[in-house]
Amino acid sequence: MHRTMTWSERLFKTELKNLASNVARLSTLLTRERESLPAAYLKDAGLRKAYIEYFLPSNLYKIHIPLKELSLHPKGLFKKDKLRILDIGSGPGTATLGALDFFSIKEKRPILEFTAVDPVAENLRDAEALFKDRGPKEATLTTLKSGIERIEAHIKGSFDIIILSNLLNEVAHNDAERIHKRVEILKGLINRFLSFDGSCIIIEPALRETSREMLMVRDGLLDEGLHIYSPCLTGDKCPALDNPKDWCHEDVPWEPPAIVKEVDQLTGLRKDSLKFSYLILREDDLSLADICGEDSYRVVSEPLISKGKMEFYVCGKEGRRLIARLDKDKTNLNGTFDDLRRGDVVRLKGVVDTRKRLKVGKDSSISLEKFLDKSPQERY
Repeated sequence: MHRTMTWSERLFKTELKNLASNVARLSTLLTRERESLPAAYLKDAGLRKAYIEYFLPSNLYKIHIPLKELSLHPKGLFKKDKLRILDIGSGPGTATLGALDFFSIKEKRPILEFTAVDPVAENLRDAEALFKDRGPKEATLTTLKSGIERIEAHIKGSFDIIILSNLLNEVAHNDAERIHKRVEILKGLINRFLSFDGSCIIIEPALRETSREMLMVRDGLLDEGLHIYSPCLTGDKCPALDNPKDWCHEDVPWEPPAIVKEVDQLTGLRKDSLKFSYLILREDDLSLADICGEDSYRVVSEPLISKGKMEFYVCGKEGRRLIARLDKDKTNLNGTFDDLRRGDVVRLKGVVDTRKRLKVGKDSSISLEKFLDKSPQERY
């Protein structure tokens, strides 16, 4: 017998369809129609709700990856009584909430003072409400309505962490001189607001265009005397820019909440992993390589599997290299090769350099830096 839906079920179904429609609209603007992306697009109430309900849960976790890599350094970069964090282009406080969650699971956590800057007043109101709901008493949030170019007139003091999450690609995005302008803006922000031992974290979409432009900005900032903490294990110019088809990004497994799964079913989108690009800049020369070693490599591709062999692209002090292992050469020593995933950091021993590629033989050993595990917290 067919059951008639209740009023609340019909209402939920209607709201879900409206949400899915706005999610699809926002997704299109952020990907295929980036050229027509309007300024302050989250003033649109439908798009803002779509962002909070669908995009925020996944984007929130992404800041954990760079924060974890910074927390591992033996200098104890976060072992302070207080950390001041500046979230520029904060939207509804995504990176702020992600950082709040990251530090909340620490045994000894510092007092956190957040400043969220965004040109959309509605975003800041949402950030305040979400922060109030989640924030502990020892954490504070100050909000400021401003674009990235005008914040110097409103903010005082220096910050231990500056975050630009999904913002850099929107700066002068239709300007032919956008890379130069982004370098100059970032250089000014870092010089003005970053503490002498602070870190600037940039998170960008994993699209080829946005990721490559971030890498161009990376190289421009190297020329200005800044240093890369991670994900790069070398301070040289980015080898991915040599080939217009190459770019770097993370792809972290993630179990989406029920509402995200339902929207995916209605839209055909798929959010079963977290894809993004990131960069950590510092004025000193501290690096993740201080922990992993200069001979380590970052895996920068998915496994490339063909008949009789498996390959990956890795990046290290020798640049971007292809590394291969024939199936017949698999042993207990190199068995970890099967488990490598994009973003992993590995140490290689006994690998033969044939110039064309690095070759894993039967006597080669592959060591995975397990302390860099990127599995999301259960609650995400």
